[in-house]
Amino acid sequence: MATQEKKSTVGSRIRSVREQRGLTMETLGELCGTTKQTIYKYETGIVTNIPLSRLEKVAAVLNTTPEYLMGWGESVLDANNVFPIQVKKFTILGDIACGEPTLADEHVELYVSAGAGLHADFCLRAKGDSMTGARIYDGDIVFVRKQDSVEDGEIAAVLIDGEATLKRVYYDREANVISLFAENPQFKTMRFSGSQLDQIRILGKAVAFQSDIR
Repeated sequence: MATQEKKSTVGSRIRSVREQRGLTMETLGELCGTTKQTIYKYETGIVTNIPLSRLEKVAAVLNTTPEYLMGWGESVLDANNVFPIQVKKFTILGDIACGEPTLADEHVELYVSAGAGLHADFCLRAKGDSMTGARIYDGDIVFVRKQDSVEDGEIAAVLIDGEATLKRVYYDREANVISLFAENPQFKTMRFSGSQLDQIRILGKAVAFQSDIR
C-alpha cells in the first residue's frame, strides 16, 4: 500500500510542477521526446515504473530534480526561477526512408512542437529500421537543418535521384566516392562514384529526433 502511494506521488508531483510551468501534457511530452498519452499515464499512475532516464528528462524540462519528483527531497522550486519554456513549431514535410530510398512527400503534412533552442528547419518521419543503431526507429520524427553538405560521419537526409533516405555519410575524396552507411548490419552500404554523384544531393543534417519510450 505504501509503495503504491509513493508511486502515485511521482505522478502528482509531475502534474503539479508541469502546471506551475504553464505546460500542457502535449508540450511536456514533445519536449521529453514522448507523447501526451505517456505523460497522462505517468500523472494518473497508470504507468508507475518510469525509467530513470525518462524521469531525468522530465525533471530537466520542468527545471526540477528527479529526487524531488520521487519525493526523496524537499522542493527545489524557486519562484524567482519559474519561467515559461519556449517552444516553436516545425513543419513535417513527410516521410524519409530508413532503409531503401523512397520518395519523400514534399507537401506540408503537419507540425510538431519542440524546444525553441533547436536549430532545425523542418522535420521528416522516419520509415524503416536501418538506423536503429543510432536510436532512430520507424515512426520517429527527425529534425533536419538545411545544408548542402555534412561533415564526414554525420547523419544526413539525402536525396538520391529524387528519392530520400536517412544515412550516415562518409567521403573518400581521393577516390571521389560517397558512402551512405546504415546503422543496422542487415542493410548494405550504398556507394556512389563518378557520374552517379550527380544523382546525390544532401538535403540537410539530422540534428535531433523525437520518439516514444522504447
